[in-house]
Amino acid sequence: MEKQALTSEDIKKIVNGFDPIDWVQLDLLAKMPPEKRLIPGLNAQEFSMAALRGTFYRKFPMLSLSEINMKVLTYLTPVRMETR
Repeated sequence: MEKQALTSEDIKKIVNGFDPIDWVQLDLLAKMPPEKRLIPGLNAQEFSMAALRGTFYRKFPMLSLSEINMKVLTYLTPVRMETR
């Protein structure tokens, strides 16, 4: 399957679905050092992994915590197989 370039109409349809820009938030983030800008993203990742871990714990009560953690990693880690 070949990649096709997006038309300006395609781009407008995509952009119109976005929430409006929060300029105050952007200004606050721009003033923060890079290491502090990462913290909200890391917190969100930690929260989503904990939620997924809880879901798997309820769905698979017979698995150990290590096995559930492996399921979480498997679910969140994309694996790309190369064919030759």
